[in-house]
Amino acid sequence: MTRIVDLRQSGSSKLIFPDTHRPDLEAVLVNTAGGITGGDRFDVQIGVTAGASLTVTTQAAERAYRAQTGEIAQVTTRLSVAAQARLHWLPQELILFERCALSRRLEIDLEPGAQLLMVEPVVLGRAAMGETLHDVQFRDRIRINRANAPIYIDGVDLRGDAAAQMARPATGGGAGAMASVVLASPDARGALAAVRPLLPQTLMRESGGASLLAPDLLVIRLLAADSYLLRRSLLPLLDHLSRNTLPLSWRL
Repeated sequence: MTRIVDLRQSGSSKLIFPDTHRPDLEAVLVNTAGGITGGDRFDVQIGVTAGASLTVTTQAAERAYRAQTGEIAQVTTRLSVAAQARLHWLPQELILFERCALSRRLEIDLEPGAQLLMVEPVVLGRAAMGETLHDVQFRDRIRINRANAPIYIDGVDLRGDAAAQMARPATGGGAGAMASVVLASPDARGALAAVRPLLPQTLMRESGGASLLAPDLLVIRLLAADSYLLRRSLLPLLDHLSRNTLPLSWRL
């Protein structure tokens, strides 16, 4: 059984631990402030020790709200996974609102033998509300190291008219939602053949691709017109890659 060794939390960022009746541990991040705006600072540090298994998700989609001029919110997350340990980092969507200003960084350190499943979904405005984003600041950085050497580095910069930038064929092709999925595991090669049939088969409102960056590193990219279509593609993939242990909050 995986147990909590140490826990410290402050401000509006809280962790709750639902009883899943499984030997691994599930933690749910809750932002009691209801969202993020300019000037906010959030720092998350999580370590998974040798032999432990942890799933981290969020209670609901996070929201990046309109910021005051000159104020930029900062969200920094640092995760470490020891040898023979496993981490599922499965936050729900980040929804960007008009005139938001957010700089986000995710750093993950894996020891040899550690396993990781990561997803980061981003939604550009609420399609059901008719929202389009013409003035945003969003800077996102993801870095995964194994044995102190980088194995995955990714970055997104959206400034100004995000709708126009995402409309370009070389960026989003008109997508209003996107997601990155990374599996670092000895099972990555076998998972590639299994997930490809689960990818969107039409290029009209959804698209996706999967490839191996290394024998033990699988990367999936998804684009969709809105958050509903993105979830429709994501859920079967995450179900398969998590071996049907996707947190309940993803299904509500």
